[in-house]
Amino acid sequence: MIWRFGLFDSTFEPLASTHWALLAALGLPLLLGLFAALFSPKRALPVALASLPVLASGVVLLAAFEQAGLLRWQWEIAGIHLSLRLNGLSVLLLLMTQVIGVAAALYTPGYLRLSETGPLARWLWPLMGVVLSALSLIWLATDLLTLYIALELMGLAAVGMLMLSGKVPAIVAGMRYLLLALVGSLTYLLGVALILGHWGRLDLQGLAEVIEPGPVAWFAAALIGAGLALKAALFPLHAWLTPVHENAWTPVSALHAALVIKASLFMLLQLWSILLPETFYAPRVIAWLGMLAIVWGGLLAWRTDSLKTLVASSTVAQLGYLMVAFPLLLGPDIAPLPRALAWEGFWLQLMGHAFAKAAMFMAAGNLILATGESTLKGLAGTSRRLPLSLLVFGIASITLMGLPPSAGFTAKWMLLQAMIITQQWWAVAALLTGTLLTAAYVFRMFRYSFDETAPRHRYQPLAPGMDMIALTLALIAFALGLLAHYPLELMHGGSP
Repeated sequence: MIWRFGLFDSTFEPLASTHWALLAALGLPLLLGLFAALFSPKRALPVALASLPVLASGVVLLAAFEQAGLLRWQWEIAGIHLSLRLNGLSVLLLLMTQVIGVAAALYTPGYLRLSETGPLARWLWPLMGVVLSALSLIWLATDLLTLYIALELMGLAAVGMLMLSGKVPAIVAGMRYLLLALVGSLTYLLGVALILGHWGRLDLQGLAEVIEPGPVAWFAAALIGAGLALKAALFPLHAWLTPVHENAWTPVSALHAALVIKASLFMLLQLWSILLPETFYAPRVIAWLGMLAIVWGGLLAWRTDSLKTLVASSTVAQLGYLMVAFPLLLGPDIAPLPRALAWEGFWLQLMGHAFAKAAMFMAAGNLILATGESTLKGLAGTSRRLPLSLLVFGIASITLMGLPPSAGFTAKWMLLQAMIITQQWWAVAALLTGTLLTAAYVFRMFRYSFDETAPRHRYQPLAPGMDMIALTLALIAFALGLLAHYPLELMHGGSP
């Protein structure tokens, strides 16, 4: 399965234009963030103009991959070999990061202008830049050292974004998040040290050639898996997630739920495909935990009265769908067809959820900002004055519920096909149960919003474009199901 991650030798040398595009994709978000900290933008237009080179770099890299297939860059610094690769999956995740990152940046000026954010708000920009640059590096890196550095930069910047408000609940949640993130980093680093001490290599392609199943590989996989599962908020290591989103600013929540936790999941699957190929027990443990996550996260979202808690708990449940696919991706004796269906469904579900969850957090933030209410009951009657925010929430919910023709429907259909072929009936039951629970908590939210008998308080007008930015992301998640053939074909391109 490692060839699906682009861990093989490339045929073509990268062109000069791809070097510049790579540098722009990795460095421009950070540089633009530092510039915005000095000259804090008050409107979305300068942010949009500054974002064009970032998006252009992604398009150039996409065109280069379609033309040449897998691309690799290699350097040697102080005797340490570093390498990056661009295959179909990494270019898709890079484009997803750029689009969602630009959307969050466009949303931020209006949000900061209407919120009581304090004097530290300008430092949100460079921290966002660090997160986006580190994420781009994670999708491209092919050695454990680069992955660790990027993971740490991303995690520390995410903690910093949360604590910028200076409020006591945010600081408490941020410190708890920081402590757990450091614990996760320590266990990950212990696993890397074990690998380096036993096999003497850090490059993923080389490790795939020398690692053999045994106690060392299993113990290293357990350490790395525990650390990354904690950072990804996989059930049952998810308790830190809800307090983080309860106290985070809306663009921070959108970036974190859509992208940050996905990076750890990506690394977990990539590294386990090397350390635990064709393993029976470990992927099934993840799958059973994923089934529990689907039910537990859905029940939490259904019972809560807080809008942000509803959206955050939904993330726990949606990650469960990805966890359930682990036996199909890593388990032994899986036929090529169900494995291919699971691979495509997994990444399509991840991308659809990223766009939909970013849109949902923005829609929820708009509702809270306009009404001053954060509870479901407090949002009663908002349909009369905030129909567009509710429309965005509804379109994003279609993807999360897996209704046609959204990306959620196409992805879950592929996963269900693979599970039925392999007769994993408990997983099928978990997916269907999760869909019903998602519908239950979404319609519970709309039941309050469309209560026409409720009195309505004062509304604060939203900044121009805040709803349209969220709507664009929701429509991308919706259209991704109709246009799924293109990203799925891209994922299979450049194979050896």
